[in-house]
Amino acid sequence: MALEIERRFLLKNDDWKKFITKRIFIEQGYLSKSLDDWIIRIRFTGKEYKIALKKHIKNFTNFEFEYSIPQNDGEQIMSNLTNLIKKERFFLKVEKKTWIIDCFKESNYPLAIAEIEMSREDEDLSLPSFISKEITGLRHFSNFSLANKPFSRWKDDYLTTHKNN
Repeated sequence: MALEIERRFLLKNDDWKKFITKRIFIEQGYLSKSLDDWIIRIRFTGKEYKIALKKHIKNFTNFEFEYSIPQNDGEQIMSNLTNLIKKERFFLKVEKKTWIIDCFKESNYPLAIAEIEMSREDEDLSLPSFISKEITGLRHFSNFSLANKPFSRWKDDYLTTHKNN
């Protein structure tokens, strides 16, 4: 069984940049219509297309099954989607832990989100100095939600959550 245990955070400053080990550009879209069921995502990283099936289980644990698909299939699927997001993903090494920073582009700019995958939900986690408010489980910050309601279209109540961090 493929499980993803992940926590997500907003950033308070750019101090994370000194920890970068790698970066990639990602374009992804969604075939799903609701966060309440299985999320079907297609992702292109500039080299390959992958399709993923995700379903929330509890707290910050999800089922996640991901498969490579042929380039022609990926191109065809992506060309027929309207709910896309683009982001630059940075991989960091901080105190022997791998963090990911997603810096969103286009209609989700200037949103940036830090993520860390964990081996279990009760794992101890020391937060680096660049981390601000935890947003794990806040649905409007999910990639699926950002593809359907971009950051640039958020109303004041959502923006207050972001600006106060």
